Amino acid sequence: MEPFRIKMTEPIKTLSAGEREIALKKAHHNVFLLDGEDCPIDLLTDSGTGAMSSQQWAALMLGDESYAGSRSWKKFKNTIQEITGMANVFPTHQGRAAESLLAMIKVKPGDVIPNNSHFDTTRANMQFSGAKTLDLLTEEGLNPASELPFKGNMDLQKLEACIREYGDRIPFCMITVTNNTGGGQPVSMENIKAVKRILDDAGIPLVIDACRFAENSYFIKQREAGYEDKSLMEIAQEIFGCADAATMSLKKDGLANIGGFFVCNNDEWAEAFQNLLILKEGFPTYGGLAGRDLEVTAVGLREALEYDYQVYRHASIEYLMSKLDKAGIPMMRPAGGHAVFLDARAFMDHIPALEYPGIALVNAIYLVGGVRTVELGTVMFGHFDEQGKEIPAPLELVRMAFPRRVYTQSHFDHLVEVILEVWENRKKYSGYRIIKQAKYLRHFTCHFEPLGN
Repeated sequence: MEPFRIKMTEPIKTLSAGEREIALKKAHHNVFLLDGEDCPIDLLTDSGTGAMSSQQWAALMLGDESYAGSRSWKKFKNTIQEITGMANVFPTHQGRAAESLLAMIKVKPGDVIPNNSHFDTTRANMQFSGAKTLDLLTEEGLNPASELPFKGNMDLQKLEACIREYGDRIPFCMITVTNNTGGGQPVSMENIKAVKRILDDAGIPLVIDACRFAENSYFIKQREAGYEDKSLMEIAQEIFGCADAATMSLKKDGLANIGGFFVCNNDEWAEAFQNLLILKEGFPTYGGLAGRDLEVTAVGLREALEYDYQVYRHASIEYLMSKLDKAGIPMMRPAGGHAVFLDARAFMDHIPALEYPGIALVNAIYLVGGVRTVELGTVMFGHFDEQGKEIPAPLELVRMAFPRRVYTQSHFDHLVEVILEVWENRKKYSGYRIIKQAKYLRHFTCHFEPLGN
């Protein structure tokens, strides 16, 4: 059962099928452009959408809003230093701000940034600075049906080949934990340490994208030999101990509605980052956050490392997967840490890759049940070759990301009914074409047009 009681509720509005159809058409068939109130169950993202605890609400009232050197800053810094062990801590208003500033100080045109899998804003920030981004995910991670425990691992042979080819063009390497792009799959401690050894031999720093570090720590405890008796705090400390720096959106495993950070051990990196932080975000002891936000995230980071909370979090995901599995729904296996990922390529196998089966599935789920999900496929992660030909993404997933401590079992049961109805009628849905798109991060704002039945 949930390790908490609900003390406050928020009413949700239920739209009729006709109203949902009108809303989606008005949003140009892009669920990012829907009004939140028109999505009675909103699984678009788990970023900043969770419910805070009573301890976090209490901490919010203690916020010290001093411009420089507040008490709240000290709590924030001390908490992050305990978890990460990093010497230099810088708050930012969210994770993409940390990524952006890191790219500005360390990335130049022609550089190459390897990762197990870059997520959307990370990739865009690196590419905006002129870098080439490479995803070096293990081959097992590209097979949705396989049941391996650490499908977020980086392929070590691919990394070694990358270093041989690009060498001094690599300012740093990243590992994303858990691997959101690849279905919320975890990275093993063994893999993190092996990557670090390879990078050390080449003199390349390692940067952890730590948005879901607590969930990854839970997976290590559950699945990796030698860690079953360690606390999640100890495992997290060991993860960060392998890194030279880290970025994080505190809107995920910070259990907060806003916030992020950059941490590092290199004083030269820290000085360059601090100078840009002042220019772009704010003074280094608040970094674009209010004192109350610093307080809330300091509490949230510790709550995310509570074992009982993680057991509940993962049991919720596994509950939904078990229901869908009985019906033969194609999904990314095993269960990810923060979401269930439907295999849209197999689900909508009658729709060609460049007619965006992921978008077709996302829109069908909304039209049938008012549930907003998100495509993690060709619209988000596809690319164009030198001749301008669009290349589909290796995976075509639809993510149902669960806000932390928000939805109950009855919401999950409604979701199951919706997906089963779409599955039974899947052949009636057609693909889409894009009629308007931006150069970067097109999925947020592009307009779609249905191709018809």
